Amino acid sequence: MLRAVTVMGAGKLLGTNLRARRDEQGISLSELARRSGIAKGTLSQLESGAGNPTIETVFSLSNALGVPVSALLAESPASDVVLVRAADVDVLSGEAIDLRMLRRLEHRGGLFEIYNQEIRPDAVQQSDGHPGTEHHIVVTGRLRVTTHGQTAELGPGDYLAFRAGTPHGYEAVDGPVRSVLLLEYPPDVYPTAAGGPHLPG
Repeated sequence: MLRAVTVMGAGKLLGTNLRARRDEQGISLSELARRSGIAKGTLSQLESGAGNPTIETVFSLSNALGVPVSALLAESPASDVVLVRAADVDVLSGEAIDLRMLRRLEHRGGLFEIYNQEIRPDAVQQSDGHPGTEHHIVVTGRLRVTTHGQTAELGPGDYLAFRAGTPHGYEAVDGPVRSVLLLEYPPDVYPTAAGGPHLPG
C-alpha cells in the first residue's frame, strides 16, 4: 500500500523556509518588509509559524526574495513514489481562490509547481503578476480568466496557458470551480543545479 507524504502545516513550513531563505541572502526583517510591503511585525509572526498566510502574502514574499513559491511552501519528499492527499495539505486562501500545493518538480529544464485550485463564486481573484507561465485545466465548473487584455471562459476539460508576468484575474462563473494549476518557471528565472535543488542567493 502506498503511504502518503506527511505534510507539515503551511504556516509552520512557511516560517521555517522564510527564515532560511532570508538568512541565505543576508536580508534583515526590515529589508524584507521594505521589499515585500509586509509589516515587520507580521513577518516576525510568520517566521515564528504563527498567523494564517494568504496567497497574496506568499506571492509578495516570493517576489521580494526572488525565489519560487515552492521554496517557501514545499518539503522535499524522500521517496520514489509520492502520494499526497489533498485533505492533508493546508489551504492557502486569497480573495476568491483556495490553493493546495501538491508537488514541486525541479529539473534542468526548469521548475514546476502543481496546485489543486478551487475558485469561489463570491469574488474575483486579482494578481499583479509574477514570473513564469500558468497552465490551467478545469475539472468542474466554468472559469473566466482575464489576462493580456483578453478574457477566456473555460469549461471542464479546457486548458489555458499564459505568461503570468502581467496582471491577471480569475472568476468562477455560475458556481464554484475546481481546476489544476501548473506554474512553470524557465531555468533562467530560478536556476537548478545538476546535483539537486538550488535556491538563488
